[in-house]
Amino acid sequence: MTTEQKIQQLREMKANGRLGGGAERIAAQHQKGRLTARERIDLLLDKGSFRELDAFVVHRTADFGLDKQKYLGDSVVTGWGTIDGRLVYVYSQDFTVFGGSLGEVHAEKICKIMDMALKNGAPVIGLNDSGGARIQEGVVSLGGYADIFLRNTLASGVIPQISAIMGPCAGGAVYSPALTDFIFMVRNSSYMFVTGPEVVKAVTHEEVSFEELGGASVHAELSGVCHVVADTEADTLYLIRKLLSYLPQNNMEDPAFIPTTDDPLRMDEALDTIVPSDPSKPYDIKEAILRIVDDGQFFEIQESFAPNIVIGFAHLGGHSVGVVANQPAVLAGVLDINASEKAARFVRFCDAFNIPLVTFVDVPGFMPGTAQEHGGIIRSGAKLLYAYCEATVPKLTVVTRKAYGGAYDVMSSKHIRGDLNLAWPSAEIAVMGPEGAVNIVFRKEIAQAEDPVKRKAELVAEYREKFANPYVAASRGYIDDIIEPRETRPRLINALEMLSNKRDSNPPKKHGCIPL
Repeated sequence: MTTEQKIQQLREMKANGRLGGGAERIAAQHQKGRLTARERIDLLLDKGSFRELDAFVVHRTADFGLDKQKYLGDSVVTGWGTIDGRLVYVYSQDFTVFGGSLGEVHAEKICKIMDMALKNGAPVIGLNDSGGARIQEGVVSLGGYADIFLRNTLASGVIPQISAIMGPCAGGAVYSPALTDFIFMVRNSSYMFVTGPEVVKAVTHEEVSFEELGGASVHAELSGVCHVVADTEADTLYLIRKLLSYLPQNNMEDPAFIPTTDDPLRMDEALDTIVPSDPSKPYDIKEAILRIVDDGQFFEIQESFAPNIVIGFAHLGGHSVGVVANQPAVLAGVLDINASEKAARFVRFCDAFNIPLVTFVDVPGFMPGTAQEHGGIIRSGAKLLYAYCEATVPKLTVVTRKAYGGAYDVMSSKHIRGDLNLAWPSAEIAVMGPEGAVNIVFRKEIAQAEDPVKRKAELVAEYREKFANPYVAASRGYIDDIIEPRETRPRLINALEMLSNKRDSNPPKKHGCIPL
């Protein structure tokens, strides 16, 4: 065979490998409204940057006639490329080959990419579209899953890990995404569940559809498993690119500085009136966030889950920040089980990857009731408290209105190493709200008054004037400064620059024992 013939053979093999399971199966994938594994990679990465690994790998199984069904590259495409010029590693499961099922060599290919990502300090992105374990390979496929789970865990907090669910994701296949930092799903096209509808029916006699059991809406709104939902695969891949612009390559780097034309000294007068004068009236904290951050750009995470707290990424003066904010427009911004856990996980991610935290506080306390107490609100609230206490990144806090009770302590207060704690004049910092406090402190006096209703109203007004303001806390140094709301953006940017060389550490230990 001549050199030219050998080169031609190589080209033919590569072309054959790029066809995956063949033209018919590719057409079937397109008919479902889904892209192929390689089309997804092409959309995700910078044009022409993808470099494939293990394109000639084939499975080693002879049982069940598999020895007659061999496809170059098996059922996953792996390699590296760039996003906005920055290195990323990627694997994309190929549903056209054995339904994207995971066997021995499939797992080996993913593990190789993850090992390289960890050694070289770059994010790893998994595009999941798999029928689960390859049954024909038996326990070997289960071992492959466990090999991946171990690497997910070892890479946690070292490199960003992002999972996109592009089709079905069942059984053991859901646990690798669950161990990663962010899960993206496609509406009406991707599903996640430990046991599918047929098993559910057999065991519990429930009849449930794929969408009702584990669709994107279910995991975005009810379970909180999904962090970002998009309407199409293309949108999903675009949003992954967008997310990475806020993140560093690894835990030894700071996030990239993104220059902005948005004036760092810009003040917004509309912020002065955003908090209603009536303390019981709601407002949308997102409106305040958008007016403060660079160019009004806020990348929200878990938007539909526990909406009484808002989390997401933004830039301030070009600096990447993680934003946590109570949402008074939903349940008055109260902290419940889901909100506490949602924010705790986000705070820990930001701390792991050197992303400063900006916290906007308007919290009346923790959600009361037997459902919350029996569901473990104490444990969940402790998770958020632990996360903030543990965090050593710059922590900036702005109290916009209510900061009551233990929730005041939890929300990045000065006492748990808040670096700069600011308050607007509308802030109310107290053990509890005026109504509740007066009912307890002046219970007898109100009961004995000639006009209990009038006396209670007078006492509430006195309490509000004396305690429901930021000045008592400021007089003790718990609040560093009280500012006009319009000043918030320049003050936060200035604080980020002041804290750019912050050094803080926790006592030496293997790891803490967060109250899971």
